[in-house]
Amino acid sequence: MSRVSFHESLEQIEMNLLSMGELAGTSVQRSVEALVQHDDAKAQTVIDDDDAVDELYLKIDSDVLSVLALQSPVAADLRLISAIMHCNLHLERVGDQAVNVAKLYLRTKGESGSETMRQQLEEMGTLVVSMLRTAMEAFGRRDLDLAFKVPTMDDPVDRLNRATHLEALKLADDPRSLDWGLHMNMAARALERVGDNAVDIAEQVGFLLTGEFREFTDASHPVTIE
Repeated sequence: MSRVSFHESLEQIEMNLLSMGELAGTSVQRSVEALVQHDDAKAQTVIDDDDAVDELYLKIDSDVLSVLALQSPVAADLRLISAIMHCNLHLERVGDQAVNVAKLYLRTKGESGSETMRQQLEEMGTLVVSMLRTAMEAFGRRDLDLAFKVPTMDDPVDRLNRATHLEALKLADDPRSLDWGLHMNMAARALERVGDNAVDIAEQVGFLLTGEFREFTDASHPVTIE
Protein backbone atom coordinates (compact mmCIF):
# COMPACT_ATOMS: atom_id res chain seq x y z
CA MET A 1 0.00 0.00 0.00
CA SER A 2 1.44 3.41 -1.02
CA ARG A 3 1.40 6.37 1.36
CA VAL A 4 -1.24 8.00 -0.85
CA SER A 5 -3.58 5.01 -0.71
CA PHE A 6 -2.84 4.64 3.00
CA HIS A 7 -4.07 8.16 3.71
CA GLU A 8 -7.06 7.65 1.41
CA SER A 9 -7.93 4.55 3.46
CA LEU A 10 -7.62 6.53 6.68
CA GLU A 11 -9.90 9.24 5.28
CA GLN A 12 -12.51 6.62 4.40
CA ILE A 13 -12.28 5.08 7.87
CA GLU A 14 -12.77 8.50 9.42
CA MET A 15 -15.79 9.16 7.21
CA ASN A 16 -17.27 5.87 8.41
CA LEU A 17 -16.60 6.91 12.00
CA LEU A 18 -18.42 10.21 11.48
CA SER A 19 -21.32 8.29 9.92
CA MET A 20 -21.38 6.00 12.93
CA GLY A 21 -21.53 9.04 15.20
CA GLU A 22 -24.62 10.25 13.40
CA LEU A 23 -26.21 6.79 13.55
CA ALA A 24 -25.55 6.50 17.27
CA GLY A 25 -26.85 10.00 17.98
CA THR A 26 -30.00 9.36 15.98
CA SER A 27 -30.58 6.12 17.89
CA VAL A 28 -30.41 7.93 21.23
CA GLN A 29 -32.75 10.65 19.98
CA ARG A 30 -35.28 8.11 18.72
CA SER A 31 -35.15 6.05 21.91
CA VAL A 32 -36.04 9.09 24.01
CA GLU A 33 -38.75 10.13 21.55
CA ALA A 34 -40.23 6.63 21.83
CA LEU A 35 -40.30 6.91 25.62
CA VAL A 36 -41.84 10.38 25.67
CA GLN A 37 -44.30 9.80 22.82
CA HIS A 38 -45.29 6.24 23.90
CA ASP A 39 -44.21 5.02 20.47
CA ASP A 40 -43.67 1.24 20.51
CA ALA A 41 -42.74 1.09 16.83
CA LYS A 42 -40.02 3.71 17.21
CA ALA A 43 -38.57 1.88 20.22
CA GLN A 44 -38.46 -1.36 18.25
CA THR A 45 -36.78 0.44 15.35
CA VAL A 46 -34.00 1.57 17.69
CA ILE A 47 -33.47 -2.02 18.79
CA ASP A 48 -33.53 -3.37 15.24
CA ASP A 49 -31.24 -0.66 13.87
CA ASP A 50 -28.53 -1.44 16.40
CA ASP A 51 -27.30 -4.11 13.98
CA ALA A 52 -26.24 -1.33 11.59
CA VAL A 53 -24.24 0.36 14.34
CA ASP A 54 -22.57 -2.92 15.28
CA GLU A 55 -21.75 -3.73 11.66
CA LEU A 56 -20.13 -0.33 11.13
CA TYR A 57 -18.21 -0.74 14.38
CA LEU A 58 -16.81 -4.07 13.18
CA LYS A 59 -15.99 -2.67 9.73
CA ILE A 60 -14.07 0.27 11.19
CA ASP A 61 -12.20 -2.03 13.54
CA SER A 62 -11.31 -4.41 10.71
CA ASP A 63 -10.27 -1.61 8.36
CA VAL A 64 -7.99 -0.09 11.01
CA LEU A 65 -6.26 -3.43 11.54
CA SER A 66 -5.83 -3.79 7.78
CA VAL A 67 -4.10 -0.44 7.33
CA LEU A 68 -1.87 -1.13 10.32
CA ALA A 69 -0.84 -4.46 8.81
CA LEU A 70 0.07 -2.87 5.47
CA GLN A 71 1.84 0.31 6.63
CA SER A 72 4.11 1.62 9.35
CA PRO A 73 2.30 4.80 10.39
CA VAL A 74 4.23 7.85 11.56
CA ALA A 75 3.41 9.47 14.92
CA ALA A 76 0.60 11.73 13.66
CA ASP A 77 -1.05 8.86 11.82
CA LEU A 78 -0.76 6.65 14.90
CA ARG A 79 -2.55 9.28 16.98
CA LEU A 80 -5.37 9.40 14.44
CA ILE A 81 -5.63 5.62 14.33
CA SER A 82 -5.64 5.40 18.14
CA ALA A 83 -8.30 8.12 18.41
CA ILE A 84 -10.45 6.40 15.79
CA MET A 85 -10.26 3.07 17.62
CA HIS A 86 -11.21 4.63 20.94
CA CYS A 87 -14.04 6.71 19.48
CA ASN A 88 -15.34 3.69 17.58
CA LEU A 89 -15.72 1.79 20.85
CA HIS A 90 -17.40 4.74 22.57
CA LEU A 91 -19.91 5.09 19.73
CA GLU A 92 -20.75 1.39 19.86
CA ARG A 93 -21.46 1.82 23.55
CA VAL A 94 -23.68 4.82 22.80
CA GLY A 95 -25.69 2.63 20.45
CA ASP A 96 -26.06 0.07 23.24
CA GLN A 97 -27.32 2.75 25.64
CA ALA A 98 -29.95 3.81 23.10
CA VAL A 99 -31.13 0.20 22.93
CA ASN A 100 -31.25 0.07 26.75
CA VAL A 101 -33.54 3.12 26.84
CA ALA A 102 -35.81 1.64 24.18
CA LYS A 103 -36.05 -1.69 26.03
CA LEU A 104 -36.72 0.00 29.36
CA TYR A 105 -39.61 1.89 27.78
CA LEU A 106 -41.09 -1.28 26.25
CA ARG A 107 -40.92 -3.08 29.60
CA THR A 108 -42.91 -0.36 31.33
CA LYS A 109 -45.09 1.02 28.54
CA GLY A 110 -48.30 0.06 30.31
CA GLU A 111 -47.64 2.34 33.27
CA SER A 112 -48.72 5.97 33.39
CA GLY A 113 -45.68 7.00 35.41
CA SER A 114 -44.66 10.61 35.95
CA GLU A 115 -44.92 13.26 33.25
CA THR A 116 -42.32 15.31 35.10
CA MET A 117 -39.87 12.43 34.89
CA ARG A 118 -40.54 12.00 31.18
CA GLN A 119 -39.82 15.67 30.65
CA GLN A 120 -36.55 15.29 32.55
CA LEU A 121 -35.56 12.35 30.37
CA GLU A 122 -36.54 14.26 27.23
CA GLU A 123 -34.30 17.15 28.26
CA MET A 124 -31.46 14.77 29.08
CA GLY A 125 -31.81 13.18 25.67
CA THR A 126 -31.64 16.52 23.91
CA LEU A 127 -28.53 17.50 25.87
CA VAL A 128 -26.56 14.27 25.41
CA VAL A 129 -27.31 14.07 21.68
CA SER A 130 -26.04 17.64 21.36
CA MET A 131 -22.92 16.69 23.32
CA LEU A 132 -22.27 13.72 21.07
CA ARG A 133 -22.74 15.70 17.88
CA THR A 134 -20.51 18.48 19.20
CA ALA A 135 -17.78 15.96 20.03
CA MET A 136 -18.01 14.38 16.58
CA GLU A 137 -17.98 17.80 14.92
CA ALA A 138 -14.85 18.66 16.90
CA PHE A 139 -13.28 15.45 15.64
CA GLY A 140 -14.19 16.10 12.02
CA ARG A 141 -13.09 19.75 12.11
CA ARG A 142 -10.03 19.14 14.33
CA ASP A 143 -11.40 21.86 16.60
CA LEU A 144 -9.86 21.78 20.08
CA ASP A 145 -11.93 24.70 21.39
CA LEU A 146 -15.11 22.91 20.37
CA ALA A 147 -13.93 19.74 22.10
CA PHE A 148 -13.36 21.71 25.30
CA LYS A 149 -17.03 22.77 25.26
CA VAL A 150 -18.31 19.21 25.59
CA PRO A 151 -17.58 18.63 29.31
CA THR A 152 -19.22 21.95 30.22
CA MET A 153 -22.39 20.64 28.57
CA ASP A 154 -22.38 17.65 30.92
CA ASP A 155 -23.22 19.51 34.14
CA PRO A 156 -26.97 19.94 33.42
CA VAL A 157 -27.11 16.27 32.40
CA ASP A 158 -25.77 15.26 35.82
CA ARG A 159 -28.25 17.57 37.55
CA LEU A 160 -31.16 16.10 35.62
CA ASN A 161 -29.98 12.59 36.40
CA ARG A 162 -30.06 13.40 40.12
CA ALA A 163 -33.47 15.01 39.71
CA THR A 164 -34.92 11.79 38.27
CA HIS A 165 -33.94 9.98 41.48
CA LEU A 166 -35.85 12.51 43.55
CA GLU A 167 -38.84 12.27 41.24
CA ALA A 168 -38.86 8.47 41.51
CA LEU A 169 -39.02 8.74 45.31
CA LYS A 170 -42.31 10.62 44.97
CA LEU A 171 -43.80 7.44 43.47
CA ALA A 172 -42.94 5.29 46.49
CA ASP A 173 -46.56 5.02 47.71
CA ASP A 174 -47.59 3.05 44.61
CA PRO A 175 -45.50 -0.12 44.00
CA ARG A 176 -46.30 -0.21 40.27
CA SER A 177 -45.49 3.45 39.78
CA LEU A 178 -42.31 3.04 41.82
CA ASP A 179 -41.27 0.13 39.62
CA TRP A 180 -41.76 2.35 36.57
CA GLY A 181 -39.75 5.09 38.24
CA LEU A 182 -36.86 2.74 39.00
CA HIS A 183 -36.80 1.63 35.38
CA MET A 184 -36.74 5.27 34.30
CA ASN A 185 -33.86 5.87 36.69
CA MET A 186 -31.98 3.23 34.71
CA ALA A 187 -32.93 5.04 31.51
CA ALA A 188 -31.55 8.27 32.98
CA ARG A 189 -28.34 6.46 33.87
CA ALA A 190 -28.08 5.19 30.29
CA LEU A 191 -28.42 8.75 28.99
CA GLU A 192 -25.83 9.97 31.49
CA ARG A 193 -23.46 7.34 30.10
CA VAL A 194 -24.06 8.71 26.59
CA GLY A 195 -22.89 12.08 27.88
CA ASP A 196 -19.84 10.46 29.48
CA ASN A 197 -18.96 8.79 26.18
CA ALA A 198 -19.28 12.12 24.40
CA VAL A 199 -16.77 13.60 26.86
CA ASP A 200 -14.47 10.64 26.24
CA ILE A 201 -14.63 11.30 22.49
CA ALA A 202 -13.82 14.97 23.08
CA GLU A 203 -10.79 13.86 25.10
CA GLN A 204 -9.64 11.84 22.11
CA VAL A 205 -9.86 14.98 19.99
CA GLY A 206 -7.55 16.65 22.49
CA PHE A 207 -5.11 13.76 22.23
CA LEU A 208 -5.27 13.80 18.45
CA LEU A 209 -4.48 17.50 18.23
CA THR A 210 -1.94 17.89 21.04
CA GLY A 211 -0.31 14.49 21.35
CA GLU A 212 -1.06 14.52 25.07
CA PHE A 213 -3.96 12.76 26.74
CA ARG A 214 -5.73 14.59 29.53
CA GLU A 215 -9.03 13.89 31.19
CA PHE A 216 -11.44 16.78 30.79
CA THR A 217 -13.15 15.75 34.02
CA ASP A 218 -11.48 14.27 37.08
CA ALA A 219 -13.38 12.56 39.86
CA SER A 220 -10.56 13.07 42.37
CA HIS A 221 -10.23 16.85 42.04
CA PRO A 222 -11.71 19.66 39.97
CA VAL A 223 -10.01 20.45 36.69
CA THR A 224 -10.25 23.84 35.02
CA ILE A 225 -10.21 23.78 31.24
CA GLU A 226 -8.58 26.93 29.94
